[in-house]
Amino acid sequence: MIKDLNDNTNLPFSLQVSFNKLIERYEVLAKSKDQFIAARAKHILEVQEPFAELREGFSEVSILNKHKDVIQILLQDAFSEVLSLNEIKTASVPYHNFIFNASQRFENILKTAGPDFELVIKNMPENDWYILGCTIIMNFCYGYNANFKRPLYYEIPDANGIIRIYKILYNADFMEIIPTAKAPKLTEEDFHELLDNFDNIDLWKEKFPPNSYVSKGFVISNIFDVTDDQAISDIKTTLIGSNKRKDKRFMAEFQNVFRSLLNVNDLQVGFSIYNEEENSLMQVHDSGISSFLLQAKEEFNCENLFCHFSCDKILKDKTNFAISDVDKNLKQSKGEVPQVKILKAQGFKSAIFAPIAEHGKLLAVLELVSKTPRALNSINSKKLEDVMPFILSAVKRSKREEENLIQAIIQRECTSIHPSVKWKFEKAARRFITEEHQGNENPTFSKISFDNVYPLFGQIDVKGSSDARNNATQKDLSLQLKMVERIVNTAFETEKLPIFEQLLFQIETYTNILNTDFKVDSEQKITQFFLNEIEPLFKYQLKSKTYLSEAIEDYYNKVDDNLNVIYYYRKNYDDTISLINKNMSSLLDRKQIEAQNMYPHFFERYKTDGVEHNLYIGESITKENSFNKIYLYNLRLWQLQVMCDMENAYYNHQNEYPLALDVASMILVFNQPLSIRFRTDEKHFDVDGTYNARYEVVKKRVDKANIKGTEERVTDKGKLTIVYSQKEDEIEYLKYVNFLQAKHKLGDEVEILELEDLQGVTGLKAIRVNILYHKESNDKEFYTYDDLMNEIKS
Repeated sequence: MIKDLNDNTNLPFSLQVSFNKLIERYEVLAKSKDQFIAARAKHILEVQEPFAELREGFSEVSILNKHKDVIQILLQDAFSEVLSLNEIKTASVPYHNFIFNASQRFENILKTAGPDFELVIKNMPENDWYILGCTIIMNFCYGYNANFKRPLYYEIPDANGIIRIYKILYNADFMEIIPTAKAPKLTEEDFHELLDNFDNIDLWKEKFPPNSYVSKGFVISNIFDVTDDQAISDIKTTLIGSNKRKDKRFMAEFQNVFRSLLNVNDLQVGFSIYNEEENSLMQVHDSGISSFLLQAKEEFNCENLFCHFSCDKILKDKTNFAISDVDKNLKQSKGEVPQVKILKAQGFKSAIFAPIAEHGKLLAVLELVSKTPRALNSINSKKLEDVMPFILSAVKRSKREEENLIQAIIQRECTSIHPSVKWKFEKAARRFITEEHQGNENPTFSKISFDNVYPLFGQIDVKGSSDARNNATQKDLSLQLKMVERIVNTAFETEKLPIFEQLLFQIETYTNILNTDFKVDSEQKITQFFLNEIEPLFKYQLKSKTYLSEAIEDYYNKVDDNLNVIYYYRKNYDDTISLINKNMSSLLDRKQIEAQNMYPHFFERYKTDGVEHNLYIGESITKENSFNKIYLYNLRLWQLQVMCDMENAYYNHQNEYPLALDVASMILVFNQPLSIRFRTDEKHFDVDGTYNARYEVVKKRVDKANIKGTEERVTDKGKLTIVYSQKEDEIEYLKYVNFLQAKHKLGDEVEILELEDLQGVTGLKAIRVNILYHKESNDKEFYTYDDLMNEIKS
């Protein structure tokens, strides 16, 4: 309990309650020509006259209690009994939570809030209170208006536990501020200095020391319930923040705002996006946002989701649709209304569905639901009209963000415009736009090229992928031929028709082809045999034969519905290749983030029967005068480490793949810088110029090259192959190999090999070294060129 108003306060003035200004006002009214007003004023002056402290001022709370009856008489005109149940009004000390008189309605509001509720003015930090006090002194004592008025609020819960917002407006007619001897004399320069130093609380306290003034009087606070206005403002604020919807607290905060707006304590908010092409509602993919209409489904067709009436209201008329009593509606419709059944299943008793539309085009549906009957209805749904413009704006921005994200994913997955070179595309696009604006009817998109960049190429490829694919195909076709043979043979033994004998001959011929002479077109010929001859026979001629029905049914259970062939071994192969590509690509993309932090460079990857990647590094890509060859050496060392890590990642999880395939890794070293150019027709970068084309030729053919004088491929499982042509490359990469051997990433089986000549390319050599596999990765995942140099020096 407060004993003195100045206990625990931090203000530039000490606080005193004084009725001097009010009494002076009654002294004027006592001379009024209106006898009734004059008589009333004289009566009030007589009542207070014996108590000088009421005029002189005091800070002890006990004096307020002592003169409670007299103070009520003084305040009778300000607190009319006629309006006491309607007006929310208090008499208090300014910028303090102490109230000594209040209207009946305000007291009722506090009583409803409960005995544990503590009344506190919101949204004003402690230092701001001090500075606000200083600006009041500047205005009262110096006539200098600093205009630091801020809206002040109370937040008070109602009977339903919903927070109501009350705005406080001060009437300071009965206030006066008096400087003490401690108050410094301030100049115009002091005020100018303060204007540029709001956050410097020490400076404010220097110019206005604590308690250097006296604040005498009281304020009358006129208080207004602005919950609806504040809720609308909060909805706007919540939706404006572009990152807020990613916050896990977003929906909880959003629901609380709507609960205040509609005064429904258990209200929940949902959203669904309208897909015009499919005439369906879809889930919103943001943190915490769900749809009560869709429940756990990703998408739902509107014709199956709404009855005809609600469908017309929402989709055609774009007007709110309310269900105030779900149980009653369900009974009246005999359980035939889809959206009512969906609400009932989730325990909701009332709901509002509000279409979010622009220019007659539906974009989304706002879903408000409650487990209280009639809490949501067509009347309070009208309140949504005030917030719909903000929700529409947020939905439009969300759709733009989704479109941008889709474009970003398309660019990342389907084109080669890497962030490192994006600046040059943007520059060319701006030039294109400028030409259009200048009236050029045929603007041209500038050539995108980069000169003097160093290339790096690497791949992790499935070893013997063609053989593995052929083997899977032969197994599938052989299995299907055997099943067909059993059925046709049973039919021939039963009916002895020549056509069955002829089919058995064809089956035997195809079986021999599979076993001894499988060629490129063999798969197509046998597949056509199944489709054109076996399919009609089984489906039409033999379908009615009871002695074959079980075998034919078993056959179709094993045949893929879409391909009409047995797709078991090939599916294992295709799924394995797909998983290898997915997992290796994901790992490479993650490692690339670290590589880009070393020095920006161009990166692209391709999925084949494995994963290939191209890297280009140089001054022209970064457009900064910062490139040094050490960054190239770092990237080369990084590439070697990544190839080792990808091999480890694959073989450590090989047992998780449908098919146990082997992989082989290779790096191509090209010593000289070259030029690359973006091919707009093919949408990817390629080397520019005839001389540089040699690099592309080597890239496409080298992994199939044999070791000179042998039939052995240069790439091999369990080994990393580094292909090069210059002696200095060999010296450089042997340093890297030795370093990674010391770090237990590579083994000690090092081979220096000569490769057979390729078309137009001679003199290629290779370093081939075995890879060490570990269950756990090293503490340090990547080593830099500096690490290598330090290792060599030591």
